[in-house]
Amino acid sequence: MSSQSAQLSKSKVPMGQKIAFGIGMFANQMFPAILGIFMVILVEDLKFTGLMWAMIYLFPRLFDAITDPIMGFISDNTKSKWGRRRQYVLIGGIIMGISYIFMWQLFKENTVQYNFWYFFLWSVVFYLGLTFFSVPYVAMGYEMSDDFHERTSIMAIAQWIGQWAWVIAPWFWVFMYDPDWFPSAEVAVRELAVWVAIPCAICAIVPAIFIKSESTLDKDYEPLNFSNIGGSLMKILQSFVEAFKIKEFRKLCGATFFIYNAFMAVSSLTFFVIVYKLFNGNAGDSGIWVSLFGCLGALGTTFLVIPIITKMSKIFGKKKAFLIAQGISIFGYVLLYFLFVPGKPWLYIIALPFFSFGIGSLFTIMMSMTADIIDVDELNTGLRREGIFGAIYWWMVKVGFAIAGAFSGLIIWLVGFNSELPTTDQVGAVEGLHIFFCVLPVLGTLVAMYIMKDYGIDEEKANDIRAQLEARKAKIEA
Repeated sequence: MSSQSAQLSKSKVPMGQKIAFGIGMFANQMFPAILGIFMVILVEDLKFTGLMWAMIYLFPRLFDAITDPIMGFISDNTKSKWGRRRQYVLIGGIIMGISYIFMWQLFKENTVQYNFWYFFLWSVVFYLGLTFFSVPYVAMGYEMSDDFHERTSIMAIAQWIGQWAWVIAPWFWVFMYDPDWFPSAEVAVRELAVWVAIPCAICAIVPAIFIKSESTLDKDYEPLNFSNIGGSLMKILQSFVEAFKIKEFRKLCGATFFIYNAFMAVSSLTFFVIVYKLFNGNAGDSGIWVSLFGCLGALGTTFLVIPIITKMSKIFGKKKAFLIAQGISIFGYVLLYFLFVPGKPWLYIIALPFFSFGIGSLFTIMMSMTADIIDVDELNTGLRREGIFGAIYWWMVKVGFAIAGAFSGLIIWLVGFNSELPTTDQVGAVEGLHIFFCVLPVLGTLVAMYIMKDYGIDEEKANDIRAQLEARKAKIEA
């Protein structure tokens, strides 16, 4: 009877625990959302060069490529009375909050070189804190439940709360450049960084305080010490190899890469497409329409996509729900092509609910699927490696983000767009941006749907794997 009760408690997670996990997701998304907006002032106001921008943009991703899997290994093998994750989530949240404030204390009076190195070094500290927080935090979500549908529910609530970051973030454009609020954008980011960092740091440490975890002091984990670091790195590499041997995990990573990469590559073009296609290049006339595009899209994800995709997953299964959602998003991108009408910006609102199904459903479904695949890995290896799988999956997302940033610049170069020229002299370039904006995500989505069409873990197979794991555990205990 006690075994059944323990199994039930592991399967069904109290709503308070789900909300605590979701509050952490708000911090996980709000920090990078605002970071992307604030970074505009580095070039516009503080006159950073293109090379400086490239170093700031790319180095953190290279840093993540090394630190994320190491943090995953450490988190998976930590022996502590607080469990494997909570202490790192707490430390990471504090580091992120402090470093984010210091990172943006930049002044025009200082030289460009000084501001660059000041920002660069503090950003390294910030990304180290993000690694400390995000890798064990994501792993914490994977291990909260072993129930097929409960995992989707956990991720849906987390994504619902996290999406509010993308509802709020676009409005910072309005505050930063409004002289009634701040004398300059440079002053704005110094002050706003404090108001962003403190609430987000508090949100980040909520999971560490409120999510329950069992002691791992008596677990047979790999030793964590400096003398063992060489062997640990080899084990990390071996874990990567073993993870990618699982066909379904390769499919998740590949599908996420194509959808996210295509979406992020064109998302940075949103400002140019709206201002130059709809308002003839007059940014002043565009008013709040650039902010509304991101805000309404995020609201659509929050109140429409996530509830629907959660229900669809229970009715049709995760794979079919994913394919249906991505099909709806393709319809949305087609609508966006026809509803970007000069002088009638309100028309694009019609397409946003459909368009939002693409990226809005992606992480809810994929993170739930990853938890199922971790069970497959445990069946194969006897190890629970949520940290490693989370690090690998989100490393793929970060690599996609880095590639997308470079590809968006390539698109601007390919179409020959130049913001200093009048719109009448580059109608073809603006139309080229519009075509890429709508067509590239469709192509990425179609490739992802093809990759996922024969994804093999459904509810029946997932439950069978769980039954085998429970039987093996009972045999070992006996």
